[in-house]
Amino acid sequence: MTRATLQDDAGNAPVAGLPHENLGTYEDSRERDSPAPAGRFPWAALLIMALMGFLLIATETMPAGLLPQIGAGLNITEGTAGQFVSAYALGTVIAAMPAIAMTRGMRRKPVFLVGILGFLAANLITAFSTDIVLSLGARLLAGAFSGLLWGMLAGYARRITAPEHAGRALSVASLGTPLGLAVGTPFGSWLGTTFDWRWSFGVLSILTVVTVLLAVFLVPDAPGQRAATRVPLVRVFAIPGVAVVLAVIVGWMLGHNILYTYIGSYLRTASLQLSVDVALVAFGAAAIAGIAITGAVIDKGLRRLVLLSIGSFIAAGMVFIVGHASVVAVIAAIVLWGMAFGGVAAQLQTAIGAASGENADVANSMLGVAFNLAIFAAGVAGAVVISNFDGLVLPVVMAGLAAVALFIAVAGRRTAFPT
Repeated sequence: MTRATLQDDAGNAPVAGLPHENLGTYEDSRERDSPAPAGRFPWAALLIMALMGFLLIATETMPAGLLPQIGAGLNITEGTAGQFVSAYALGTVIAAMPAIAMTRGMRRKPVFLVGILGFLAANLITAFSTDIVLSLGARLLAGAFSGLLWGMLAGYARRITAPEHAGRALSVASLGTPLGLAVGTPFGSWLGTTFDWRWSFGVLSILTVVTVLLAVFLVPDAPGQRAATRVPLVRVFAIPGVAVVLAVIVGWMLGHNILYTYIGSYLRTASLQLSVDVALVAFGAAAIAGIAITGAVIDKGLRRLVLLSIGSFIAAGMVFIVGHASVVAVIAAIVLWGMAFGGVAAQLQTAIGAASGENADVANSMLGVAFNLAIFAAGVAGAVVISNFDGLVLPVVMAGLAAVALFIAVAGRRTAFPT
């Protein structure tokens, strides 16, 4: 097979000198099985995937804004109510990789629909449960189905899209992440505060029903991974480039979530006339712009885009540090930070998909685990930071961790982020 025909899962030519045995068989399987005709872009299906991503993100983060209401409703402390978030993340970490490993050979659409229905059932249980143990069990289950869905979405999006548009497809499918943060989480918190916290889960359930109906009619099916090309989990981790991308994710997203989770502490310490809600909405709007930029250029320069995004995190952190007394400077830093974050999911999913080839679904489940570990660790590390220092230290930590991620990305230029 020639170099021209050895293409990775994102449609990019591989780097000379790297092992390609899994990539070659994958390209052969795409030619036989892929339902995506060349040049056609499946907007409707990808937007439905984005809607599902929106619901996953909103469901995960929304309880953080409703802890007093949940605590009062279930007659528990706010600390116990906070485990709604922890249980969800734990479910994702525990279930993502085994679920993807067990289902990667199955047709994609049935797995997608089962994942949505399981997620719907877990949210409905949470909405009606009056027992904290049952509620936390439902959150754990919701996290498990979330891990399955996040693990398969990137590979599914690529399989229904022509190879030359793979990066743009991931950008569209990833649109739900910043929308969930910018719109879903604040809206769910407002709904639960204004009416009752159970209404938040009820509305999410209604939207999930709409999503599954749209998916039935508008999302095409795609083949699962052929048995001959399946690689055990340990060997997927050992594929050149996969571990490097995961290390970048942990460092980069740990820095991001430390500041994002405790942005209120930073704003209070800086004594700015800027509310957390306004800051998060500005961040989410900028993140949407970041996705648009990523979608326009990702298929032509993934490496440059990743390095620019991480570098923008560092620059934003520096502005947060030196400009903390200026509302204008802080808003500018929030916008830069949000734009850099918007394309992160698409960039890293594309990178890990290119590195892992046919085993992209398993690799993406590892990516989801890395993201959730970073979220969990950021909650703990951020609490330690603000307990011992003031909120102005948070952007220092963010910039430092982003610098570590940048170093790893630069060093991984041969396997994870090739030129």
